[in-house]
Amino acid sequence: MTAPGPAVRTVVVVHGYDAAPDQHWFPWLRAALAADGVRAEVLELPEPSAPEPAAWQAAVARAVGEPDEHVHLVGHSLGCITILRHLAGLPQPWALGGLVLVAGFTGPLESEPSLDAFLAEDVDVAAVRANVRRRLVLRSDDDPTVPPAATDALAARLDAELQVVPGAGHFRGRDGITRLPAVLDALAPR
Repeated sequence: MTAPGPAVRTVVVVHGYDAAPDQHWFPWLRAALAADGVRAEVLELPEPSAPEPAAWQAAVARAVGEPDEHVHLVGHSLGCITILRHLAGLPQPWALGGLVLVAGFTGPLESEPSLDAFLAEDVDVAAVRANVRRRLVLRSDDDPTVPPAATDALAARLDAELQVVPGAGHFRGRDGITRLPAVLDALAPR
């Protein structure tokens, strides 16, 4: 992450492919943030098993509204590129307090060829990097879906801090991940 910033007031979590707000570590994070007085929303994206880029980006746009230094976004897997595309398309100037991307990537995946059309268009990461105060990318050392090199490349493009969480798979409930303290720590005031 980069420089410390103002207090987190709003967090929007964007799930990935074939997921829902009540899965994985999302309910735990929402409850932990609410206990700290942070408004947290885990966005329910349309057709999570058959994602369409424009529909997902529109849902993110509605949930985020006008970003500011008190807003932080958290993405998981396919939700990461959806967030990045939304932010890259915003008219300048804008600012975002923070961005936490879990198992993020921006290009096609051998493990999920059905998503090739969704992933065909890259994202202007430079436009995002310049406007986000704090940036963190998390990956596991044993992710069966997103190769470590893809997540490492995203962190490098964003000039983001990279953290490796040992044994977390793809950060899903079926990988045993129903809590993700590294995300909560990243959202804590500094």
